[in-house]
Amino acid sequence: MTGTVIHPTAVVSPSAEIGAGVQIGPFAIVGDNVTIGDGGVIEARATLERNVRLAANVTIGSGTIIGGDPQDLKFKGEETWVEIGEGTRIREYSTINRGTAQSWKTSVGKGCFLMSYVHLAHDCHIGDGVIISNGTQLAGHVTIEDRAILSGLVAVHQFAKIGRHAFVGGCSRVAKDVPPFIKAVGNPVKLYGLNSVGLQRSGFPDDTIRELKRAYRLFFRSELNVSQAMTRARAELQQLDEIEHFLSFLEASERGTAI
Repeated sequence: MTGTVIHPTAVVSPSAEIGAGVQIGPFAIVGDNVTIGDGGVIEARATLERNVRLAANVTIGSGTIIGGDPQDLKFKGEETWVEIGEGTRIREYSTINRGTAQSWKTSVGKGCFLMSYVHLAHDCHIGDGVIISNGTQLAGHVTIEDRAILSGLVAVHQFAKIGRHAFVGGCSRVAKDVPPFIKAVGNPVKLYGLNSVGLQRSGFPDDTIRELKRAYRLFFRSELNVSQAMTRARAELQQLDEIEHFLSFLEASERGTAI
């Protein structure tokens, strides 16, 4: 790892902690209580306002602003944070606000890829390996589980939840929860079957994919109500981890799911 390089026009707070091999570009701003892990890259004119923790090998693109105050009228200046996991890449002109007293932080997991002009509002929690495409906007308190993919220009309503390995098509308006392993698209968003191609690419066994298809049909392509579908699913489907996660997600949904 090469030595840390800070451009002479960058502004770095004395309270910032800078790891080994970090690169900070021209006119970047690194504010108070910011930690940049080893191998981090802060590109030109990026701003880490305050209370930001970056794990190792995180890249922050040009013009991106991380750690701004939450856009929430209830926020009264509490000490809240943004935390970003190892190896995550955030491209140019994205914005990630700090959390509120509801969860005290906004978080992004490991190995994520956020493309240009993405916005994460306060108290969003993003899992590992998530891809969020250009111009997608997340309102406050949104949860996205591991390995989900959101296409470009998607708008996600506050408190909505998008499940593990789900795929949301471009220009969708997500006002309700999107279950794990499912494809969804539209305004308002509708479900379009299992994300079979994504699951195959991720190495899911064929028998797991078949059981997930059975679960999808029980809940979303039958005449059963949710309670009836849940009873049959518990009785008839194989007790796989993926099936349990799918059922637990539906049971815990507070906004209700897209259909």
